[in-house]
Amino acid sequence: MYNGYNNFMPYMPQRTEVVRVNGRAGAESFAMGPNSSALLLDESGTLVWLATTDGAGYKTVAPYDITPHKQAPAPEYASLEERIKKLEDMIHATADTTAAKQE
Repeated sequence: MYNGYNNFMPYMPQRTEVVRVNGRAGAESFAMGPNSSALLLDESGTLVWLATTDGAGYKTVAPYDITPHKQAPAPEYASLEERIKKLEDMIHATADTTAAKQE
């Protein structure tokens, strides 16, 4: 059915924000309404605070440790091939020694 609007949605900018606080005092003083929750980035350390309020507006803050993500190094295939070759040589040497003892 044609509604006359051609199903066009105008661009609606989305609002995102990172709330930064300093320590527990900053997290506890962050203003929030009842039945709310917020993640607060602590600028004084590697913490993020989960702040929640109940229906009466009483706030609870809980700290969580965070650390920056470090990308794992890519495996070095040349060194892996060398290690596999050494293991194969050790296995073949053991097999040769065992065969020589049985003769």
